[in-house]
This record gives sequence, structure tokens and C-alpha cells, in this order.
Amino acid sequence: MTIAGVLLALHTLVVIAFTLRILLRDDLSPPARLAWFVVLTLVPFAGSLVYFLFGEVTVGKQAHAAQKTIQEQVQSGRLPAPDYDKYLQTDLDPTYQPAFSYASSVNGFPATGGNTAELMADGTETRDRIVADIDSAQDHVHALYYIWLNDETGIALAEALMRAAQRGVTCRAMADGLGSRALIRSDLWQQMKEAGVQLAIALPLDRPVRTLLTSRIDLRNHRKITVVDGVTTYCGSRNSADPEFRVKAKYAPWVDIMLRFQGPVVAQNQLLFASDWMRATGEVLEPAPPPPAANKGGFPALVTGHGPSERRTSTPQLFATLFGCARHSVTLSTPYFVPDAIVLEALNAAAHRGVDVTLIFPKVNDSWIVAAASRSFYRTLLEAGCTIHEYEGGLLHAKTLTVDGEVSLIGSSNLDLRSFDLNYENNILLHDAETTRKIGTRQSEYIAKSVQIDHSDVVKWPYHKRIWHNAIATIGPVL
Repeated sequence: MTIAGVLLALHTLVVIAFTLRILLRDDLSPPARLAWFVVLTLVPFAGSLVYFLFGEVTVGKQAHAAQKTIQEQVQSGRLPAPDYDKYLQTDLDPTYQPAFSYASSVNGFPATGGNTAELMADGTETRDRIVADIDSAQDHVHALYYIWLNDETGIALAEALMRAAQRGVTCRAMADGLGSRALIRSDLWQQMKEAGVQLAIALPLDRPVRTLLTSRIDLRNHRKITVVDGVTTYCGSRNSADPEFRVKAKYAPWVDIMLRFQGPVVAQNQLLFASDWMRATGEVLEPAPPPPAANKGGFPALVTGHGPSERRTSTPQLFATLFGCARHSVTLSTPYFVPDAIVLEALNAAAHRGVDVTLIFPKVNDSWIVAAASRSFYRTLLEAGCTIHEYEGGLLHAKTLTVDGEVSLIGSSNLDLRSFDLNYENNILLHDAETTRKIGTRQSEYIAKSVQIDHSDVVKWPYHKRIWHNAIATIGPVL
């Protein structure tokens, strides 16, 4: 047999073997299967390697077993039902009850009343308020960030933790092994340890071969959580980094949003941090303290934590449920928009039934792949009646969703397949007209710095651009 014949036979065997593996998987959607078939057929050897490394979303058997144990420990750390019941929210507007019920099903966290939130003005205020809260801490501080840079913001947070630890406050800090790799290797990380800050690395990269064989190296902890004394927590899109974002400075400023919460919902973010800490260290934290007292006149809210060890498709189903509950308006901002069919059709359906759907994306994206894939959906969205704006004031990194001026979802989740399937994410769903109004005002500020994309603009795109967008979107499920 000639060399060409051997290669052809090997090509055929590789394609058949991986095709059978893909067909045996019940967790893949038909578009994802088709995308992998395209990759395997066009580049069988390289495609097979890519599938081996990135094709299956798994954290490994040991991690799943550990997650089950963690969930049991977290559940047992909750308050007894009689104490917790007094915080339960039973008077949600029935229109939005399905969304809150679905969100509660993800981690088992119920909607609790009596919460308050402050919208931070910008990155400087966010940094200063977090540092001030840490400097006032009496018992403990828990901090977790996907990206923690050794810049002004990152150093300020680290120094505040060191000061707190040195005066006897229990401080735990965790950073993602990939997103914060520079900090983890820096002198500052070691200084934090020497000062008494307890440190952990989420999804470390110290054993890449083992990770490749048992899991995926691109599974990341994308969460941004700070909890102080179990009384105050922060939630939003901002990493522990300056808006100038030195690692990708040419896209700066990175435009983020962050809210400071108080009330019973803080205990849920505390439990989410505890689950990540136990996953990274094996250390079982003390049972969660009682939820903070409900604030008079506060609103109902709950935490949702998504990840590869949680129920699959929970993020897109939550977004779709929220779109389905909308009566008048949906306004969404996200830097990365590569939706699956669940989200795309829910957006289109909302627009078709008369809901004012407004989408805000960055005009210039740090990911050329995401930028191309996102624009492949523009024509369908515009024809359904959605309005699309592209932000020109930097990289719009804020992940915001407001519904009817009543309900908001804020946190770390993007509307892309990475957030849906690969990343550990955290969000807070809240029902409050005043907080939603403030977030809506911020969204209006994004729109004021944006250019609107019309259907006529998309129709005029040259053929090569449309082909490029659609070709990238075709393999979107494998990206």
C-alpha cells in the first residue's frame, strides 16, 4: 500500500472513530455534533487532537464526586428552616415567578427578601469601597477573582487583605490558575501568604498532562466574589484589575459594572465561595453564619452559580426564561455574544411578540472569533425586531440584563458557549424597580456611546464578510 493509501485509511479510521464517539454522546446538541463533524472531516488529524483536548466538557470523575460532597456540605451548612423561612420571599410579582423559580432550581437558593444594593459609579469607586469594607472587617473576608492583576486595583486589594489578616481577621483569597497566573507567580502572592492571608488557586495549571487526560485545561473559574463579614458582598463583571487592563491595553478602557449588596442574599454568595474554596483546597469551612438581618424596604434576590459540575444548559435556560417573562422590554449588554438556539430563539420570540429588545455589544472585541460569530446573528435578530447597538467607548465588558424596568440579572455570565458550558460563573437575580432603573440608566449611557446597527447596514455587508461571519458561527459550538 502506498503512503497515500495508508494516510487515507488512517484518515478514514480517525473520522469514523471520533464520529461514533460524538454520536454516542447524549449531551451534545445537533448543531454541536454537526460542527464537530465539519472539523473532523476537514482537518481529521488536527481536528481529532482538538476534540481529544477540548471536545468533552468534564471536570473528571473525582471532581464530580468531590462536587457532590461539596453540595452536601454546603447544604448542611445552611440555617435551619425555621430561621431561614423568615427571609423567604413569597410576594414576587407572578409575572416573574417562573424566572425566580428556575433560578432557585440551579443551586437550591431561594429568593430572599430584605436585600439592598448600591451601584458603583466606576472602577475607582469599586476599588475604594471594597478596600474600605475590608479595612472595616471584624471577622472574615473572602475574595475570588478570575483575573487578579498586579496593578493598582489588584495591589490595593492585596494590601487591604494583608492589613486585615495582620490584625486577626480571617482572610481567604482565591484566584483562577489561568486568568491570574501572573499574580500567582509574583512576589505579591507570596507576600500575601506571609502576611497570613489564606490562599487557593482555582483550577491550577501545575499538572497540565493530568488535566488534559482527565478533564479540560480551558475549564475556568470566571467568578468575581467578595464577601466581608457575611454582611456585604459585591457582584458584577469587574475583575480585580484597572480599567486600563494592562494585559490587553489596546482595547481599554474595559467598561464594567459592579453592585454592592447587603441583606440575606450575602449568605448565598458566601456559600458559593465556600463551595469553590472546598473544591480547590478540600477544606470544609465552618457552617454558614445566619443571613444578615433583612433590610426594611429591601427587595427579593437570589444567587445563581453555574459551572461544568452543575446542571448543563442552566445558564441559557435561565436567560430564556427571563426573556419569556418579559412584557414590555428587555435590555441586554454583553461583550461576548455567541448564543445557542435556546437563547437566540427566546430573544427572537420576545421581539416577535412586541417586546422592545435592545442589545448592546462592543464594536471592537478582544476576540476576533467571537466578533465574527456574533455578527452572524445580527440579520436574524434585526428581522425579528431587535435593536442592536455597538459600543465605541472601549471594550464594553459589563454583563447586564434588565426586564420591564423591574427585574435585573447582574454578574459574570456572558451569552456565549464558554459561559454556558465551561466556566464557573456567579450572578444575582433581583426584583426591584429602583435598582433596575439605575442599571437601566447605566445601559442608556452605554447606548449613548454606541452606533446603532440597522438591517440595511447588515444587508450591505460584502459577501466575503458574510461568508466569514457564518463560517465562524458554523463551528461556534466547538469554540
